[in-house]
Amino acid sequence: MTHPLNTINAVVIYHSGYGHTERMAAAVAKGAGATLIAIDSEGNIPENAWATLREAAVILFGSPTYMGGPSWQFKKFADASSKPWFKGEWNNKIFGGFTNSASINGDKLNTLAYFFLLAGQHGGIWVNMDIKSSNTKASQRDDLNRMGSNIGPMAQTPADASPEEMSSGDLETARLYGARVAKIAAQFSSVNASAR
Repeated sequence: MTHPLNTINAVVIYHSGYGHTERMAAAVAKGAGATLIAIDSEGNIPENAWATLREAAVILFGSPTYMGGPSWQFKKFADASSKPWFKGEWNNKIFGGFTNSASINGDKLNTLAYFFLLAGQHGGIWVNMDIKSSNTKASQRDDLNRMGSNIGPMAQTPADASPEEMSSGDLETARLYGARVAKIAAQFSSVNASAR
């Protein structure tokens, strides 16, 4: 999938337990013009996906927030990323991340902080949000950034709601974030090109 505004090679790597985070990943990927890589129920990715991640300029992490942090499947992937870490394969890449949980808070911040630290361990550059919080009495469920996050998109989906019932505002926030990450990556790319 090629983004019409740039040619940045972006990847969204995510785990989704029930399909909600998968919808969010698709929205982020749409904004960023990114390739999707799903972490399976055993915490594995296809062997060729490691090469895709190595070649990417942008890596976006996604996981539901379970028990105050990312899913164990995502954590297994993160632990396996010690191999590219050892070789410095992800140094200076652009990173971002997103999460979803059933509760309004659900300790989603811990998941985003985990992603931020993982990107930092890999020597990456993190892109934050640029969407102001929807935090007035007039705010609605489908407003942009209704969770008030700055590090990356957070979504909230009731435990008994299907992926199709997700907030359109949460999904649009995710899409806009993906577009922002791609834009920032393109700026870095053009600066590097002009410095050569």
